[in-house]
Amino acid sequence: MDTILSPLYTAVSWIIVQFHSLFSLVFAQSSGWAWGLSIFFLVVLIRICLIPLFVKQIKSTRNMQALQPKMKAIQERYKSDKQRQSEEMMKLYKETGTNPLSSCLPILAQSPFFIALFQVLNHIANNRPVGVLTAEQVDSARNASVFGAPIAAKFLDSADKVAELGAALTDVRVVTVVMIVMMSASQFYTQRQLMTKNVDLTVKTPFMQQQKMLMYVFPVMFAVFGINFPVGVLIYWLTTNVWTLGQQMFVIKRNPTPGSLAFKQRQEKLRAAGKLKEDPKEVEAREAVEAARAKRQQPKRQSKSQRQQAKPGSGGSASLEKEGAGDEAPAGGSGGAAASQQAKKPGQKSGQKSGQKKSGQQRKGGAQRPKHPSKK
Repeated sequence: MDTILSPLYTAVSWIIVQFHSLFSLVFAQSSGWAWGLSIFFLVVLIRICLIPLFVKQIKSTRNMQALQPKMKAIQERYKSDKQRQSEEMMKLYKETGTNPLSSCLPILAQSPFFIALFQVLNHIANNRPVGVLTAEQVDSARNASVFGAPIAAKFLDSADKVAELGAALTDVRVVTVVMIVMMSASQFYTQRQLMTKNVDLTVKTPFMQQQKMLMYVFPVMFAVFGINFPVGVLIYWLTTNVWTLGQQMFVIKRNPTPGSLAFKQRQEKLRAAGKLKEDPKEVEAREAVEAARAKRQQPKRQSKSQRQQAKPGSGGSASLEKEGAGDEAPAGGSGGAAASQQAKKPGQKSGQKSGQKKSGQQRKGGAQRPKHPSKK
């Protein structure tokens, strides 16, 4: 494997040596800052070169999100015919110019450099020259430490091996744990930002469930594999995670996915600043909805006694009618008048009910049926 990747070893070691020569003008040649910053700017250089691939990744991810409803319809339509389903999927990708593998391009392109750096640091830890690094430079990098942890040390290294590098096991493990936690947290926040702000939440698809699962899987993977990484590789991976997070924040702010929360926030911001050109029909429809919403009156809250008084035929209204009748009746015959009124009310109610029944019969059967002679 060393023979196959030897050109990459040479390239990675040459870049590190050039940055180390630059930072040695400010820091000591054997200091951890000189070697640590060399690894940091190695990541920056690689990520700058990968920006075109990252742009393709963003476009591919957005196209895949936009195609999810159509893909789901194809899956439902050709559920029993897998061959036809795959043919229709490929046809859809071709028509829309979408490549599902484009979302993996930055990771695939970055992986060889990551492996090369890992092997270069392993050679440094074993005190073996690699690439363009001389024996003197290897010894200098091997003894360089960041916050008391040598850049070639690992979390799982024994106390004797860490002592050979001139450090304490506690310092190495504290530094590596902190870096692993930061690395996993940055990966989790990057994926969470993508799911909560740059995804169309109105469309529920398996793609969203897959992304949600990856939001929890990737940080766990980084934490598990991180204990086997040297401090220099942790610097590399933490830097690339922070770069990805910042790059994604920039893209979401400037070019969010249509229908996502970030897209709505950007539209509102542009609309408030008067920079958004909208269709007049859409503006008129939105204003009509807002006007109707403003005119709509909410029902007033009433107490229980007020609701009972408002009901027809309730006890409260009957008592009010009785009080009104008692006030209008003359003083001498108030008792008799009230009694006569109360005696008439049952008859009136029964008459009303019979009238309602007759009218109901007339509506159902048309003209009223004549009564039988025996019932006259």
